[in-house]
Amino acid sequence: MKNIVENDQSNMKGGVLVFSDSHEHRHHQEEDNKKKKKMKLVNCILLSAGQIGSPLLLRVYYLHGGQRKWLSSWLQTVAFPFLLIPILVSWSKSKSKSHDSRSISTIDVNPTTDHRKLIFGGFSPKLFISCIILGIIVGLDSFLYAYGVSYLPVSTSSLLMSTQLAFTAAFAVLLVRQKFTPYSINSVVLLTLGAVVLAFLTNGDKPIGVSKAQYFLGFFVTLGASALMGFMLPFIELVYRKACEAITYDLVMRMQFLVSMFATIFCTIAMLINKDFQAISREAKGFELGETKYYIVLIFTAVSMQCAVVGTLGVIHCATSLFSGVLMTLLIPIQQICAIFFFNEKFTAEKGMSLALSIWGFASYFYGEYKQTKKKTKQHKAVPINSQEIPDEV
Repeated sequence: MKNIVENDQSNMKGGVLVFSDSHEHRHHQEEDNKKKKKMKLVNCILLSAGQIGSPLLLRVYYLHGGQRKWLSSWLQTVAFPFLLIPILVSWSKSKSKSHDSRSISTIDVNPTTDHRKLIFGGFSPKLFISCIILGIIVGLDSFLYAYGVSYLPVSTSSLLMSTQLAFTAAFAVLLVRQKFTPYSINSVVLLTLGAVVLAFLTNGDKPIGVSKAQYFLGFFVTLGASALMGFMLPFIELVYRKACEAITYDLVMRMQFLVSMFATIFCTIAMLINKDFQAISREAKGFELGETKYYIVLIFTAVSMQCAVVGTLGVIHCATSLFSGVLMTLLIPIQQICAIFFFNEKFTAEKGMSLALSIWGFASYFYGEYKQTKKKTKQHKAVPINSQEIPDEV
């Protein structure tokens, strides 16, 4: 009898302990979710600032005497050394944490893997090669985008880039098996329709001094940049999923550093071949706004572009490539409004219609996400504690 009572007491203690552990696990999970939401918000802000500011600054460069396409491409990733600041902060924090658990962390499970990671700068060979491929894609996409912007007004180039949402949706299905809800389908249709409406109904926006051939070349090159961007976003998500290690935000930052570095190397080689570095000083002297403002425009373009790239990768990490594409498309009408103020571009009824459709599509996507999150929360609360966690005797 005494043994039975002791056994029941031990089971009860075990049950309470498991419940406590489960409660602690949920508490940590809630904290992680809160951190992820904050991180998502920060990356959305970075993406928005870069996505709105960078095309306007590039247009300023071209409107006032700038002509170098590869220089514009180079500016889109050259600010990558700034990423060392958050990387070093994160590294110092992780080092202090690992110091407390040195006995656990020093266990070498697979010395061969660790040695290979050391050779590739802390990355697995597979992840390192993926970063090189992404760097080349980013460099090429930057050139196509810069080339298109040089011949098109901000409104037209922005609208063409909005078609990347359709490409993102298609490649998301092929590469990462993205599941669509009625709300996300509605969002993609509305956002794409908003761009199509403006593309077909807007005319007479050819910049002064640009020939028809140059205009159409810029049109199709920008469309190519949009398609490449639409492929790149799901490809990044696929790299995250296929990585043989946990994808933390610290790893995302280090990946971004590598991707931007390889993209910059790619554009630097092209600049050396094209002799763009020698032309910078000459171009600065002939810049209509003055030499000092020429360099200010270049610096701010580089910083805003880096914000856009960092924000894009961060949003994909915290959400999905489709969400990143939806957010980028929503920002396009805002770019047009900014272009009206800065470049005196007309705000037509078509642009108003495009803006309304874009906001509607974005609201549809977020409402669908809200409903899914609410449904998951209800299901999580409704799941009873596993019978294995608390014994029947309790």
